[in-house]
Order: sequence, then structure tokens, then C-alpha cells
Amino acid sequence: MDSELQGEAVNGGPIIDLSFPHQWQAEILPARPLILPPRHFVYPREAEEVERGALEVLVRSREGEQPFLATCALGFRDAAAPTGIWACPAAEEVCAVSGGYAYILDTTAPERFTMIPYRPVLEVRVAMEAGLLLFVGHHAVLAWGAGSMAWESEKLSDEGVTVASIEGGLLRGTGWSLRTDEETPFTLDLRTGLRV
Repeated sequence: MDSELQGEAVNGGPIIDLSFPHQWQAEILPARPLILPPRHFVYPREAEEVERGALEVLVRSREGEQPFLATCALGFRDAAAPTGIWACPAAEEVCAVSGGYAYILDTTAPERFTMIPYRPVLEVRVAMEAGLLLFVGHHAVLAWGAGSMAWESEKLSDEGVTVASIEGGLLRGTGWSLRTDEETPFTLDLRTGLRV
């Protein structure tokens, strides 16, 4: 059975979900340190005023290696947009989400990262048995596998995807249809992202 662990918000703060085995340690800092560590990376690189509300994560990837500070630009200041860190299917990757902006960071080479295209990601789900981290957006679901995007679903909703269950290799949910003004159920095959 696939895990539906979403992680727990610590004292109403960011979510921390370490369901997948990982080769790093990460600490969410309450603010940017006054003295920046020698290894500091900003995501995305071209962000303006990234420090305003950014998620600051101190990451230790290997013993004996200097930790690095990941400054992740804030997407939205809205409780509906998650913030936190998730272990990824690839043990060297960490997913940092800041107000719905999701970044997959390679802890062995922090200059390499992928920004998930949903603005915002509304929910992050673990599908452990399928080896996927799922990003739920307003219209579709994107699955991240071991080191790369596994698939992206077709459009499932005109405004808001709801995940009901993840089990038996299937993701079940509903999406709202503008044409019918109703919630429409869907089922996706977790191996392919296609409707079944």
C-alpha cells in the first residue's frame, strides 16, 4: 500500500516529511543567518528580493563537507500554499517548498536544481510504493521520481484538484469542471500518470 504521509507541520510551522530514505540532514532556520556560510545558493537564481519571506534551509549533505544554505524564494503568503521540506525518491535530493514554490535540490551539487512549474503547488504527497513525490496544482498532478520528472497528468480540473486516496498503484481524486459546475472523479495510474 502506498504511503499517504503528508508530513506534519511542527507547531503550526513548516511541514517536514522524511518518508523516503535520504543522505542529508536539513534544518529550517527561523531567519537568514547574519553571517552567511561560504556555500550559499539562491533558488531560483534570477529571483528579485528573494530574501523577503524566503525559506532558509541549512543542508548537510556528506560528513566532512561544509553545509550549504539554501535560500528558496517565497511563492505566496497563503496558508493554502505549503512550506516545508520533503525527502525525495533519490536519496541525495531534497525538496524545499516555500509558499507553494517547489524546488528539488541536488545536495551533492547544490547549483543543480529543478523548480516545479506549478505556481503554486497546493499539496505535496508521498507515494512511497510507487517511488514518487507528487505535486498537486490547480489543474493537474506532477510526479517526481528518482532524479527526474516521472510524468505529468492531463488537465484534471478547471480550478482545484483534490486527492482522495493513493493505494494499489492508483491515485484517486476529483476535479471541478467549469462546463458542468460539478466535481468530476478521476483515477490515475501511478506508473504512467494516465487516466484508467
